[in-house]
Amino acid sequence: MKAKLFDKAGKEKGTVDLPKSFTARIREDILSKVFQAQLGLYRQAYGAMEGAGAQYSASGISKKKRHDWKATYGKGISRVPRKVMSRHGASFNWIGATVSNTRGGRRPHAPRSAKVLLKKTNKKELAMAFNSAIAGTVDAKSLAKKYNKKVESGLVFESDILEVKTKDFIATMKVVFGDAFSTVLKNKQIRAGIGKMRGRKYKSNAGLLFVLGNEESMKRKGITVVNVCDLTIKDLSPNGEPGRLVCYTENAIKDMGERFK
Repeated sequence: MKAKLFDKAGKEKGTVDLPKSFTARIREDILSKVFQAQLGLYRQAYGAMEGAGAQYSASGISKKKRHDWKATYGKGISRVPRKVMSRHGASFNWIGATVSNTRGGRRPHAPRSAKVLLKKTNKKELAMAFNSAIAGTVDAKSLAKKYNKKVESGLVFESDILEVKTKDFIATMKVVFGDAFSTVLKNKQIRAGIGKMRGRKYKSNAGLLFVLGNEESMKRKGITVVNVCDLTIKDLSPNGEPGRLVCYTENAIKDMGERFK
């Protein structure tokens, strides 16, 4: 399979042979399965604070011993760890504490922040998912389904594109993508509906993914830039479905051929 090669001004210079991963069979089921398994990598660790609900100096299980000044014998109360709020001689004003059935006590099965949220994945399924995600970046059917219009993706640029200013880079993208340029830059907007009050006020599209070689670097505002060695399934398919607007450098195509053999 061949891809178009462009220079830094957006002029077509020829074609480039793509690695065999770009022509792999797209398995949407396996791609979605691996994507869901790896979501734990990107989730923020959460869990109960160590010692939460047990900060009180509760005196342990109440004693039912006779003739003991601090026992609960004859008081008509259960054997629950209690903390003393006040007392008058041997008359105590105490309330339950620490255990899970008391106010302010610990949770019986609180989440642990040390838990590993990543699920293991079969090696062959992982390779198949990567190939499906890569092939989805050049598959016209997947791209049309994703963007609801005809979009050209999988374009290759000469390394000179990394040295141009952001203003010239955007001008090049306008020349190359034409009417589809509206999907290139990330667009952040306020969400419509009640979700604004539930911690998700803004929503954004994924924008363009620009893949660089392992030894290359570039800073661009408005798009996502990733090296081949750091490329993940979440980069190639942000929602677990094949199809994303992606551009590559010539060196990135060579490095991808070595990484995804």
